[in-house]
Amino acid sequence: MNYEPRLHVVLHQPEIPHNTGAVGRTCVAAGAKLWLVRPLGFRVDDYYLRRAGLDYWEHLQWEVVDDWSALVAKLPNRQPYFFSKKAERSYTTVRFQEGDVFVFGNESSGLPPSLIEANRQRLLRIPIRSEARSLNLSNSVAITVFEALRQRGEGWSGER
Repeated sequence: MNYEPRLHVVLHQPEIPHNTGAVGRTCVAAGAKLWLVRPLGFRVDDYYLRRAGLDYWEHLQWEVVDDWSALVAKLPNRQPYFFSKKAERSYTTVRFQEGDVFVFGNESSGLPPSLIEANRQRLLRIPIRSEARSLNLSNSVAITVFEALRQRGEGWSGER
């Protein structure tokens, strides 16, 4: 299925196939494109990746790129938002637009320091209680993606 994505979700060096599969499923539900930046902690034909995505994977627009530079080349003239628990600004303070790019780090260490430092102005967090270290990657993506759709008044029927 080919369509112009409502949003772009980038997983920077994801490690866990189950999470990536669940993110893929969220992207299908929301009309977003999934980008995976290597190295990956699994193979893209991984059984668990496909299992977590269920039968939605065939409807997913997705692409794997070799590194951050390759992603930037594929999405020129975009200013991504970067999600990190190290950010001070809440994702709820931003008015998201059609075609925005959301970048999430890997499960064990998040975004690399180089991306955080270079993009401080575009760094966002999902506020959580101090008792929790972080949210699951797939939950963070779902929260953010559906907030962006809600802000734009996107219908929940899946219609554009």
